[in-house]
Amino acid sequence: MAVPRPVSTTQTKTELKPLQIGNLKIGFPVVQAALSGYSDWPMRVIARRLGAPYTVCEVMLDEFLVKLKERKRTSHFLHISDEEHPVGGQLMGAEPEQFAAGAMKLVQAGFDVIDINFGCPVKKVLGRCRGGFHLSQPKVALEVIKRTRENVPDEIPVTVKMRRGIDDSQQSRDQFFEILDGAFAIGIAGVTVHGRTVKQRYVGPSRWEFLKEVKQHLGDRILLGSGDLFTPQDCLDMIAQTGVDGVTVARGAIGNPWIFQQTRAIADGKPMPDPPTLHEQREILLEHYRLAESLYGESRVGQLMRKFGIKYSILHPRHNEVRSAFVKVKHRADWESAIEKFYSEDGPGTHPDGRMHKAKGSDCAG
Repeated sequence: MAVPRPVSTTQTKTELKPLQIGNLKIGFPVVQAALSGYSDWPMRVIARRLGAPYTVCEVMLDEFLVKLKERKRTSHFLHISDEEHPVGGQLMGAEPEQFAAGAMKLVQAGFDVIDINFGCPVKKVLGRCRGGFHLSQPKVALEVIKRTRENVPDEIPVTVKMRRGIDDSQQSRDQFFEILDGAFAIGIAGVTVHGRTVKQRYVGPSRWEFLKEVKQHLGDRILLGSGDLFTPQDCLDMIAQTGVDGVTVARGAIGNPWIFQQTRAIADGKPMPDPPTLHEQREILLEHYRLAESLYGESRVGQLMRKFGIKYSILHPRHNEVRSAFVKVKHRADWESAIEKFYSEDGPGTHPDGRMHKAKGSDCAG
């Protein structure tokens, strides 16, 4: 049985070392992770406005990027705006040469960091020798990193996202550290490690004690931690308990972008802020839809925003009813109708229940 982690209840100021990735000064060391199917431009912009100092786009396939043509229907994949810099582009693939070519597409689009995904645990991804599969083949993994680092301009940091191994075998552990040390020798600027194995996916606790071990191994080299970050206190506790240089919030940020400003507040020694009121939530819901509509167009945005509405509903005291309303969204009118019904009168919101996220993970979330 897992032993519950001690939870800090103090409201003293937490001294946090500003995060830097390569030549990029990030600052506050709590950032938004890449989230498959979620961390598109609108979500990243909302997170930045609510306190995230750095965000990473949803993972993209190298072969998709290499073949990508400049068309209106696909332009959203590489869309970046001035207000969201610095922003990372995450890449996944199988072949080193094609991977490097895909990385250059991200550089040309204006991403400030290239993040290599060796962590995705999805079965179809592993079956195509992508994502977390690379943790089982250090030579190929290091060749991917080497080719990418050689192709990407020196001023663009390259980082790697990993899990703690394919499984808990000694061989898997040895392969993890072979890739980790080899990656830094090649010249990566930092690594993000998720405290679960690939085989675990999102079942069972994330082993923060492994992150502590990795940080002690790396010394001054940059390590970001990932896994089971659902509250502001979780973020500060991971840094305090493991010594990581920063944390990447994944599932805990979907539908709750306020987690970043809340973490900043308690890090400053202030009491945990109240959850956003219904009118504060309404403002973000309307703005998120507006941003998405400007990117995807009126005909496509309704169904795309449905999944976000479902996630936002966890902050509403009547979340089951609100969720049911957002499930039915197809058009702007449906979105506005749900907001008019449930957010027209102001009132207190609720802090999300982390168990709602722990029940099921997003495909390649951290």
